[in-house]
Amino acid sequence: MNIQVLPEHKLSSVAPLKQCNVEKKEVELILVKDQNGVQYTSSSIIPTPSHHAGPPGSSEDDRETWGKKIDFLLSVIGFAVDLANVWRFPYLCYKNGGGAFLIPYILFLVIAGMPLFYMELALGQYNREGAATVWKICPIFKGVGYTVILIALYVGFYYNVIIAWSLHYLFSSMTNELPWLKCGNSWNSQNCTDPKSINGSILGNGTSYAKYKITPAAEYYERGVLHLHESKGIQDLGLPRWELTLCLVVVVFILYFSLWKGVKSSGKVVYITATMPYVVLFVLLIRGITLPGSMDGIRAYLHIDFKRLNNLEVWIDAATQIFYSLGAGFGVLIAFASYNKFDNNCYRDALLTSTVNCVTSFFSGFAIFSVLGYMAYKHGVKIEDVATEGAGLVFIIYPEAISTLPGSTFWAIVFFIMLLTLGIDSSMGGMEAVITGLTDDFKILKRNRKLFTFATAFGTFLVALFCITNGGIYVLTLLDKYAAGTSILFGVLIEAIGVSWFYGVDRFSEDIERMMGFKPGLYWRLCWKFVSPAFLLFVVIASAVTSSGLRYDDYVFPNWSNIVGWGVAMSSMLFVPVYAIYKFFSVPGTFKERIAYCITPEHEHHLVAEGNIRQFTLKHWLAI
Repeated sequence: MNIQVLPEHKLSSVAPLKQCNVEKKEVELILVKDQNGVQYTSSSIIPTPSHHAGPPGSSEDDRETWGKKIDFLLSVIGFAVDLANVWRFPYLCYKNGGGAFLIPYILFLVIAGMPLFYMELALGQYNREGAATVWKICPIFKGVGYTVILIALYVGFYYNVIIAWSLHYLFSSMTNELPWLKCGNSWNSQNCTDPKSINGSILGNGTSYAKYKITPAAEYYERGVLHLHESKGIQDLGLPRWELTLCLVVVVFILYFSLWKGVKSSGKVVYITATMPYVVLFVLLIRGITLPGSMDGIRAYLHIDFKRLNNLEVWIDAATQIFYSLGAGFGVLIAFASYNKFDNNCYRDALLTSTVNCVTSFFSGFAIFSVLGYMAYKHGVKIEDVATEGAGLVFIIYPEAISTLPGSTFWAIVFFIMLLTLGIDSSMGGMEAVITGLTDDFKILKRNRKLFTFATAFGTFLVALFCITNGGIYVLTLLDKYAAGTSILFGVLIEAIGVSWFYGVDRFSEDIERMMGFKPGLYWRLCWKFVSPAFLLFVVIASAVTSSGLRYDDYVFPNWSNIVGWGVAMSSMLFVPVYAIYKFFSVPGTFKERIAYCITPEHEHHLVAEGNIRQFTLKHWLAI
């Protein structure tokens, strides 16, 4: 930019330059002689390599930034490392060939997971905008921003309920004798069986212990906490349970007070929520490997069966696990990165945080399978009879194992604190994506951030009440399958195409160079342009083909619930075509000019008027 000192400021033969609010910039001074012989300065500011100007049309000064770099890193790690790292990855690894599963898992991490992670961080950091307004780089794709914001909101509806269950279990653990240790409680059925009397010979008939629903731990979860026995199905929900309602209120309050002041407040909360799970996992692992049978469990977790790699299902599991585990596409990484300093090295951050996330998944398997080995030893059954995933693992099998240990109350409290902290910061990330995405788009919401944060938290609470009724687990299962299933995969596929093809990998790489002083290597550019979209297309197709009707254990959902589920999925996906059509008809000009305005970055719209449209050239589409 050229700053010229106006004539009224001529106080001497060379006027003093006004102080600029730019740190450590080189200033080029050029003496210019005017007609009256009085000299004044024309100055141009040259960015030094370590500090770069913001993106075109941005105002960098008024945006909040993280208090410290570690706040950002812990927030990203806290969001990415969630309950699925503990309750899904270890079981998937065991089921799909043990150590052999790591081959497709690491392959997909390197060729698709990391590039997508890096892309989202760079996109948010350069443009300093949330998931919707970041699409000033290609306006027709703004609908995908609304898609991912809505999906993040949907996930909050049921994810907070799982955190509320953890809180309920935490409070219930604060007794001398854990409530799921024995039968004979008010919630137990007449069929309740003491676990000590259950062994391999009693199970028989291919029934796995993990599916045995009449143990005290299983009955406590389904009858004592969920009250599932009081519901006939999804059509018979009943009223919200008051105990879970109170727990949900506490969770929503924690979320609100963590987010109400923006990243200044949430950046401090993650010091606890992101680090606590690692401390607890390490403590549980040390305790786990001292138990009899633990080594059998770890051996089963790590056994290598390369024949499993011939099965397409293993590759689909690896692809979907990498995608969901890293959390690309929920708008969270874009939102978090938008609060970074402009010259932050997000390349290093992407490599570090995605690696930490995947190592955590692998490490948690040792803590889980050491205890599963102990359970198998105790009941005289195989590891496969006690191995399970999801809520059954963390709310039935693991608590039951803990209840048989000396000092069981302490171990239960520690374990449920871990679940609570794993969930809270992931939920914080999702809600921040919604708040940042919409406040950046609608300035009135930005001016009233605290009120909007409260409205968002309260709104998720009201919908979540459906998930804590007697039949709430059915609503939760429906939302879990459809709210962020095919729709989130579709959203990220469109996002990857929008950035890599319409905006252009070469232009995106130049943006990164402006921020960090170096261009992404050919590997990253090829991944963004070809590999990541192909990977996402594969996962979308696999997700659609392998999709089956809704069921929860033996309960098969009625057909109408699948239609409702697809309605939920479509409600977010439809933003992409609907907004594209709206944008096309809202811009002026001929058909060709409208297309041009829709796919040209907003700061280059003047080029459209001049007829200089980059996207209409073959060079743009072939550039890497």
